[in-house]
Amino acid sequence: MSLITPDFGLLVWMTLIFGIVFFVLAKWGFPLITRMVDERSDRISSSIEKARKAEESLSQLAEKQQELIDATRKQQAELLREASEARDKIIASAKEQASAEAAGLIAEARTKIEAEKEDALRQIRGEVARLSVEVAGKVLLEDLSGDEAQMRLVDRIIDTIGDRPLDAS
Repeated sequence: MSLITPDFGLLVWMTLIFGIVFFVLAKWGFPLITRMVDERSDRISSSIEKARKAEESLSQLAEKQQELIDATRKQQAELLREASEARDKIIASAKEQASAEAAGLIAEARTKIEAEKEDALRQIRGEVARLSVEVAGKVLLEDLSGDEAQMRLVDRIIDTIGDRPLDAS
């Protein structure tokens, strides 16, 4: 038997075995391989579709995230504006309250000053009246020892002094 030229029997057996192997592969092997290749192809297609959908959802999420960020920035700006307005109102209210309190204190001080002025004028008038009585008693040489006589003289002097304008100097 030579390797280059095979015998006729060997060729028959080889053809028969090849046919059986081909039949077995065609009957059970090729459909299994084809099915596995198709399944793999479907899985790859499915994975590609899922990746595309995931990419779309990520882009939508990115858009939503940007919208939320923009809305948050707008809300933050609005809150800052409202806080600024509230601060300005509080400051204005505090200024008004301080002005009102200052005006009240000034009015109260003026009232006290006026009362003290009136009291001082009363004391001065009393002192002037007493001195006038003494001077008048000495000048007139009247007896002004009685209360009634003193009061009449004081009233006359006060009326006389009250009719005259006071010097502002």
